[in-house]
Amino acid sequence: MSGRHEKGVNVQVLLRCRPFSNDEVKNNAPQVVTCNEYQREVAVSQSIAGKQIDRVFTFDKVFGPTAQQNDLYEQAVIPIVHEVLEGFNCTIFAYGQTGTGKTYTMEGECKRSKSGPNGELPSEAGVIPRSVKQIFDTLEGQNAEYSVKVTFLELYNEEITDLLAPEEISKLGVEDKQKKQLPLMEDGKGGVLVRGLEEEIVTSASEIFTLLERGSAKRRTAETLLNKQSSRSHSLFSITIHIKESTPEGEELIKCGKLNLVDLAGSENISRSGAREGRAREAGEINKSLLTLGRVINALVEHLGHIPYRDSKLTRLLRDSLGGRTKTCIIATVSPAVHCLEETLSTLDYAHRAKNIKNKPEVNQKMMKTTLIKDLYGEIERLKAEVHASREKSGVYLPKERYYQEEMERKSMADQIEQMGVKIENQQKQFEELQTQFNARVEECTDLSNKLESTQNNLNQTNKVLASTEDTLKRCQYALKERDFIIYEQKKAENALAHQACVLRSDLEKALQDNASLFMKIAREDKLNAGNRSVVNKFESELARDVGSLCNMVAASISQQNEQLQCIEKFCHTFINVNDKAITDLKKKVSASRNLYISHIEALENVVRLHKASANGSLEDISALASSNARSVEELLAEEATEGHAIFDELHGSLSTQQGEIALFARELRKRYNVSIHHTTSISEFIHGIFDKLMEESKELGTHANQVDEIQTKSIEEFQKAYEEQSKCDAQKLIADVTSLVSNHINRQKEMVDARLAGIRETAAGSKTVLDGHVSSIEGITTDAKRKWQEFSVQAETDAKDGAEFSAAKHCRIELLLQKCVDTTEMALKHSKKTHESVTDMGRKHVSAIETLVRSASESNEHHDAEISFARATAEEDVSKNSMDIIKHMEGTSQEEQEAVCGILETTKAQGVVLESLREDHSTQSAAIQQKASDTFQQKYMDYEASGETPVRCENDVPSKMSIESLRAMPMESLVEEFRENHSKGLKISAATTPRSPLAEINNQ
Repeated sequence: MSGRHEKGVNVQVLLRCRPFSNDEVKNNAPQVVTCNEYQREVAVSQSIAGKQIDRVFTFDKVFGPTAQQNDLYEQAVIPIVHEVLEGFNCTIFAYGQTGTGKTYTMEGECKRSKSGPNGELPSEAGVIPRSVKQIFDTLEGQNAEYSVKVTFLELYNEEITDLLAPEEISKLGVEDKQKKQLPLMEDGKGGVLVRGLEEEIVTSASEIFTLLERGSAKRRTAETLLNKQSSRSHSLFSITIHIKESTPEGEELIKCGKLNLVDLAGSENISRSGAREGRAREAGEINKSLLTLGRVINALVEHLGHIPYRDSKLTRLLRDSLGGRTKTCIIATVSPAVHCLEETLSTLDYAHRAKNIKNKPEVNQKMMKTTLIKDLYGEIERLKAEVHASREKSGVYLPKERYYQEEMERKSMADQIEQMGVKIENQQKQFEELQTQFNARVEECTDLSNKLESTQNNLNQTNKVLASTEDTLKRCQYALKERDFIIYEQKKAENALAHQACVLRSDLEKALQDNASLFMKIAREDKLNAGNRSVVNKFESELARDVGSLCNMVAASISQQNEQLQCIEKFCHTFINVNDKAITDLKKKVSASRNLYISHIEALENVVRLHKASANGSLEDISALASSNARSVEELLAEEATEGHAIFDELHGSLSTQQGEIALFARELRKRYNVSIHHTTSISEFIHGIFDKLMEESKELGTHANQVDEIQTKSIEEFQKAYEEQSKCDAQKLIADVTSLVSNHINRQKEMVDARLAGIRETAAGSKTVLDGHVSSIEGITTDAKRKWQEFSVQAETDAKDGAEFSAAKHCRIELLLQKCVDTTEMALKHSKKTHESVTDMGRKHVSAIETLVRSASESNEHHDAEISFARATAEEDVSKNSMDIIKHMEGTSQEEQEAVCGILETTKAQGVVLESLREDHSTQSAAIQQKASDTFQQKYMDYEASGETPVRCENDVPSKMSIESLRAMPMESLVEEFRENHSKGLKISAATTPRSPLAEINNQ
């Protein structure tokens, strides 16, 4: 199997892109990473100088945000676990920025297997629990003897810690922990080992899950801005498997395989993660170790001489996995969000470069069981001795045996050095002997050089002869090349001429086609010109006709407009006459209306004086009437007050008498009500007693009927049972003699008895049913009667109580009404007195107010009389003035209208002159149009006249391509043969072989 990997195997690189987190979804973070799982490509979009650029990376496998844990494990990890079980050392480690899902990929959400009865892992389980389950399932399925050991270490700040160490060691102080730091040492085989690392032997997957939980709990994690549970250290979980195999000879061998599962801490930007103080130092150490890992990858890819493994403990631990004998798988994890673009590109670059690393995996050598046991016993004894020496603190903390062993090794090394010195002396003597032999060989070389000179002279002469021959050969070759060049150029010219002939032929064909098209075009133009000539003649006749009709129309229009202008002149003269007459009539009407208006104003003044006199008399009458009314009101109020006092006294006496009678009636009614309630209660109790007795009797009757029914049923059953027993006995006695007769008799008797018993049962059941019906009916009747009587008694009692309460309420109400009546009469008396006083005062005030109003009205009438007189004088003046203004306005308007009519008349005369000039101009222009059209169509418009010089269409012969190809020269071989034949016979060259022009035939044609 190792033969497959002699040239090396590339490191397998997978890429996994996590989905968006809840915060990124809430903030609508843009996506810059696109995964194509089928083409195994990852595209990253970035904006550079305003341009969108996509970078594409190709990996061995690609898993997008929707990929599940099981998908990654089945496609990538299962083959690696099979290789481990075959005896290889394999490593799987996750690499990427913090918060991209490295720990989730390696361990998953749950580290302990909370499996069901089928032993299935949860869907969120990572690479480590799934690998453990696969290993144990495969080993148990093979029924092989095996042993599994695990180690779990942490690299924190370049310090190695054992995560599976006992609790006593983990609880030590800081100083003791520094003493207990595990050293990293070379194993002498190109690998490294951690001295003092705890190895746990496990027998099942559940034990490994327990150790994983215990170790992960000790691992250092912290919350940052980029990840709520960020791993602050690198972890290495190793599983070593020893499987026993048997050879065909029966020898037992041990096959060993090792699986390293590495969870690297994520690189982070300190400014974005918010790390401070201790966290910042952690992040610095993490980034330092990851940068060293990147330098190692670059050095391996570029095949540099020095690989910086020793710059970091992480690279020393991964030395065999990067460029060593281990099969390695790298799982690169990235984020799709834009804020992680820089780290994502860095991860993709490193992962893409890591694909070019070549490892040379080898199968671990199988050991015999006895050899392994012997080695293990030796290792155990050595470890015991070291433990004993460290406890006793004797010497240099080494066992004496080991010290003596190292001393012996040192002495053996000194002996080896002495032996090497002796070997050097012997080699020096051998060197001197070889030097002597070398000198002898030099003398022999001198003799050989002389012989070589003579041979060289002969060779020079031969070379001169060869050079002259070569010169002759070169001249001949040059002449041949010159002849070949001339022939090639002539053949090239011949081909060019033949090609040019073909081109000319095609041009000729095209020219003939163009000529045919031109002749067709000329025919079409002739036809079009004939049509145009007929159209022009027709247009000329139609134009003359249309111009004549237009002239007639213009003349008719001008005559019609002259008639309209004459009518306008007549209307203007008529309007002037009518307007003068209307103005005269309007002046007369204005004078009449002014006189009428003045007379109306004088009549209005007389009416105002008359109203003034009547108003003064009315006001004096009102004043006298108000004084008499005030006196009569005072007398009436005095009389009414006397009568009101008498009525109040009589009403008060009658109310007192009614109050006493109502109180006596209420007491008598309450006494009778109490007697009726007592009588009704006694009757109700007596009837309740009767109903209770009826209920008891009905219950006793029902009980008796049930007892009788049970007794009858029991007696019938006993009779039937006794009869059957007796029948059986008789049948057994007579069965030997008359079997058939007895059986028939017994059956008949049994049928009769059964029928009789059935009738008895039916009768008893019927009687019981009737009795039960009567009892139930009695119970129902009594129950209904009792219920109705209870309802009646309750209703009667309720009505009585309601009547008592109603009478008491009415009595109280009547007393309140009587008291209210008394109070109301007293208030009415007081109010009447107050009203009498108020009316008297109001009468006095009213009389004084009326007198005041009468005086003010008289004064107002006199003032109005003066204002009306002034308004009459003002109105007469305004009417006179307005009348004069109207007359003047009418005269001015009449003058303007006359001037406008004169202007209209002048305009009509001028328009008549214009129309006449228009008619003359139109007749002149129409004659000119007709003359111009006639000149244009008769003289200027010319038809094409044939000159007789146009060539006549004819058909030309065009040479074919075959005739052109026949003009080519014959091949060189044919010409040579023809030349040789003619030259050998001594004949002259015939006319057929004389040189001719390639286009002779075409020229002749």
